[in-house]
Amino acid sequence: MDLTVRLDHPGGRTAAVYAALVGAMTDGRLRPGDRLPPTRDLAAQVGMSRTTVAAAYDRLAAEGYVQGRVGSGTFVTEAAVPSVRRTQTAAGARPRRDWSFEPVPIAAEHSPAIDLRVGMPDASLFPFDTWRRLLTAEMRSSTGAYGDPAGHPPLRVAVAAHLGRSRSLAVSADEVVVTDGAQHALDLICRVLLAPGDVAAVEDPGYPMARRLLAGHGVRAVPTPVDAEGLVVDRLPADARVVIATPSHQYPTGVPMSLARRRALITWAERHDAVIVEDDYDSEFRYTTRPLEPLHALDDTGRVVYVGTFSTSMVPALRLGYALAPVGLRPALVAARQMSGWHGAVAVQAALARFIDEGLLARHVRRAGAAYARRHAAVVEGVRAELDPWFELVPSSAGLHVCTTLRAGVRLDVDELVRMAMRGGIGLESLRPAYAGPAPRDGLVLGYGAVRSSAISGALATVSELVRRSVTAS
Repeated sequence: MDLTVRLDHPGGRTAAVYAALVGAMTDGRLRPGDRLPPTRDLAAQVGMSRTTVAAAYDRLAAEGYVQGRVGSGTFVTEAAVPSVRRTQTAAGARPRRDWSFEPVPIAAEHSPAIDLRVGMPDASLFPFDTWRRLLTAEMRSSTGAYGDPAGHPPLRVAVAAHLGRSRSLAVSADEVVVTDGAQHALDLICRVLLAPGDVAAVEDPGYPMARRLLAGHGVRAVPTPVDAEGLVVDRLPADARVVIATPSHQYPTGVPMSLARRRALITWAERHDAVIVEDDYDSEFRYTTRPLEPLHALDDTGRVVYVGTFSTSMVPALRLGYALAPVGLRPALVAARQMSGWHGAVAVQAALARFIDEGLLARHVRRAGAAYARRHAAVVEGVRAELDPWFELVPSSAGLHVCTTLRAGVRLDVDELVRMAMRGGIGLESLRPAYAGPAPRDGLVLGYGAVRSSAISGALATVSELVRRSVTAS
């Protein structure tokens, strides 16, 4: 038998011999009833000590792969090979149909030189040295005990105060449930409000991961159109138990929901006994003098669950967010948080509490916001200068991206444009995936969180040339 043993196996030499023999059983070189080579012979073949090989044989025997017979040798058991092969050849365990997704997006393996994709803040603006100091101090003082499922109490106090200053929300720490980001908050809300077969309304275009999340819970997500005033309330399905909306900066168009629509949405929710999930995903960065009032501030019925995240204002790797839970939902949300992971990283939450209390978050947001405002202006100017013949800019004054739509009559394969740009080192995103069905108008969603202002004009000029060649060719 030809056996290749990895001498650099991370588990050591015994583990290397064990893995090589299991591999031989998996690919059919060793079958039930086959006799393993004597330990002395195999040791000579692979260049290891007999003691190492014997230890590997002992492990195989202990796990049921092989069985020793006195005076005859060591043989592969009937149970060994089928159990290994079955994991590769049979269907095995399968998820329910709700989880038959397309491949889940993961972190990009290749980062373009100029990244105009959505949802990525500039990590170079974040004060890592300060954060490292706070986190190290909290790690040293940590008791190692289980934490509060609702979140580290000082962090809940800090988040409530922060929202009072930044969003004029008069909330208490008791309303705050700390989560592992906004997506986790949405998941907890779905767990406690929705059963398989229920209906939830989502914006169209809207956040694709919200639709995936609802599908994973067996919930029917009904796309509801968005126009220049935001979510079209009159088009909401009457049987929706939950409405997920981004009223302050609609994702991905960027339009804010008008005050009339906001009030109409709250009235609709009360009339239909529904709950509104207000995803204020990038509320920290606004480029106007007066931020829009959150739905939560207008709600006196206890039907709005306000969701926020620190991934955008700080760094995505932090994975911290929160939900403001109405009194009737809080016990269930806390219980769901406990059941799904007990609690988050206590030391990280404690460090964030100090980061907020010492004014460091506000300082970072001011500094980063000034940089993002310059980039926002550069993207708007660049779109108008370079892409205006083909793309129409959707007005927006917040967040880390702007949206454009193809002008009427322009024939352009935007997905192919995205691929061509990526080959040239420029990351773009199409508007199409944000629609639940066929996109009535395609376009580009341009993020500027991870690109320097000085690179924006040249990048959009390159995109303009790609568009010009593509439109001419068509």
